Parts: sequence; C-alpha cells; structure tokens
Amino acid sequence: MLNVNDWRAAARRTLPRFVYEYVDGAAEDERCLARNRSALDAVSLTPRILRDTRRIDPAVSLFDQTWAQPFAIAPTGLNGLIRPGGDLMGAAAAQTMGVPFVLSTASNERLEAVREAAPQAQLWLQLYVMEDRSVAEQLLRRAKAAKFSALVLTVDVPVSGSREKDIRNGFKVPFKPSLPLAMDLMRHPAWSLRQAMGGGPKFVNLVEDTKARMSAQAQAALLARAMDRGLDWASLSWLRRHWDGPLLVKGVLHPVDARRAQQEGVDALIVSNHGARQLDVAPTSIDQLPRVVDAVRGAIPVLMDSGIRRGSDVARALAQGAHAVLIGRPVLYGLAVKGQAGIERVLTTLASELERTMILLGETDIAALRVSRSPADPCQGGS
Repeated sequence: MLNVNDWRAAARRTLPRFVYEYVDGAAEDERCLARNRSALDAVSLTPRILRDTRRIDPAVSLFDQTWAQPFAIAPTGLNGLIRPGGDLMGAAAAQTMGVPFVLSTASNERLEAVREAAPQAQLWLQLYVMEDRSVAEQLLRRAKAAKFSALVLTVDVPVSGSREKDIRNGFKVPFKPSLPLAMDLMRHPAWSLRQAMGGGPKFVNLVEDTKARMSAQAQAALLARAMDRGLDWASLSWLRRHWDGPLLVKGVLHPVDARRAQQEGVDALIVSNHGARQLDVAPTSIDQLPRVVDAVRGAIPVLMDSGIRRGSDVARALAQGAHAVLIGRPVLYGLAVKGQAGIERVLTTLASELERTMILLGETDIAALRVSRSPADPCQGGS
C-alpha cells in the first residue's frame, strides 16, 4: 500500500460497515469533511532551487521534548472497537516512531496499561469534561501518576455533532442485536472473532478504582458526547488546580478565542474542526490556521488537525504556521488493517512523503519551512 488512501480502502474491506462509517463519517451532509480536503488541496508551495538538501531534519521540540517528526497521534475514541488493544498499539507505535500519543477520555484501555505498554513514549491525555467533574479529576490524578506529560482539553463538543451515518446504523455500545448487524458481522469474521475474544470495548477510564462498577449512564453520556455545557473560560482555573503541566486547548477556530486562550495562560492551541465530526458549517482548519497564528503572534505554539492525509499536507500546515500536526483517521486505517505494524507503516509513509516534499521545496528543517514560508511573507513562497 503506497499511501493513506490505500490503507483507507483496506480498512473499509476489513471493518464492518457500522464501524468503518463511525471512523470515516462526519457530521450531517459531510460538507465540512469535503472542504477539509479541498482547502488543503488549494494550498500550493513554491520550491526554492540550488540548495543543499543532503541532510533533512524533520524533528520539532515542544514543552522541552523532541519529536522525531512534526506530527503526533491524535486522540480518537473507541479504538478498541477497531481492534482490541488499539490504544496500547497506538502508544507503542508512537514510541517506536518517536512522536507523542494522545490518549482519549473515550479510550478502551486503562491509562496505566497504556503507560506500561509504552514506558518511554511521550503520552498526553485528552480530556472531555462531563457534568460530573469528579470523572475528570480522577483522570487527571491518574495521568499525573502515570507520567503523562501534557493535557489536551477538547472544547468543541458541548453537544455531539449529528453523525447521521451512526444514527442510521444504530451505532451504540453495547451493540444492539439486529438482522442487518448479524449479516454485517458474518461478512467480517476476523473482526468479529477478535471482538468476541476481546470482550468488546468499554470506557474503562471513567472510574479510578478497577473494582468499581462503571455507570451505564456515564458510558452512554460519553458515547453521546454529553459534556458539561457550563464549561467556560472561568473553568480553566478549576482545571489548573488539578493539572500543573502543559495545557493545550483543542478545537480553536476563531482568532478572538485564540487571543483569549493565550491571555488565560494556555500553553498551546490546536486549530481543529474535530475532523468535521461536529459542525458541518464550520470553517476548515487549514483556512483558520494562519488567522490563529497571527492572533497569538508567536507567544504560544499552534498545532493543527483535521484532513491530513499526505506528508505534503503536513508541509502545507507547517508552511501556514503550525508548529506540528495531529494525525487521526489515517492512524485508525492502519490499526484496522495491521494493528501496531499498520500504524507504524502509515506514519512511516507520511514521514517519507514529508521528507521528499521538503527536499523538493529546498528546505532542510521544520523551523526553516515554517518561518521562510510564513503567509505574511509571500515573496518567500507560501500559498
């Protein structure tokens, strides 16, 4: 398989329809999903010639940690539905690749087990704040104890987006028996066998004590993204009482919000429309990225996700001012097809594509790519 689209096609064959459409689908008419792709395609980068490109350095640094590549594995929920142990495989793959792994609140493996599976990995925790904030507080205690190094607060889910494919498929956990579901599972025996042996995914991080009974209501609320709609800027002080490490806010699209986050002491921003899974009329991340970068004026790092499918897309985001990007669906395609090895192959492909793009652009390191091609300096290239 040569590229992410090849892995996507293989994942479609591997997974039952309702699982594949959960991974690949988006909100409502999925127009934002299409715009994510078309907006990235619209960004062109102008090569510089006669430069020594024998040595390429794709590494970046953030929060006193070095990444081997300018990308991290994005937080994605229900990885165990794609393949049992998916969170463990993702963390182990990230450790191998030398990049961070962001564990979702909606993960299916205990965060302590994720640390054990990847003892040297840069692990971050993504946080959804539910109405019962004690769930978040116990997550933060455990993440600190397990040496998770950064916290990603997702702020664009006051309510779940309307993902109509999931609704039509009757997507629920636990699964509700039906004839269409039974036929779908029969067509995918390998996936069905793995799930039967794994016992099915559960949101195991909702409770601190492994012996405590997980609330069915809490699990349903997390699946439905029923979050604390009272979460506001003042809530950041509550969060800081429980987390003293680097804090990133994920889901920023408006420059005014970016400036406010900077003023509130947030350590970094992630420009994201949640992979188009929330608001179908939202702008694209790549379009908003330069506006957010300009708003904070270099005071804090800005990362981006949503729509990255090629190493050249990574270069496009960096050239628009991103410090790094997060990779979501491509990782899940690799996980579906080949487990940890599939994730590593997908990330290796993206890294290879990025290196080739940098050579052809005449850029040898990430900082030079980001600075010399700033949208504010069109004479040096850019879009």
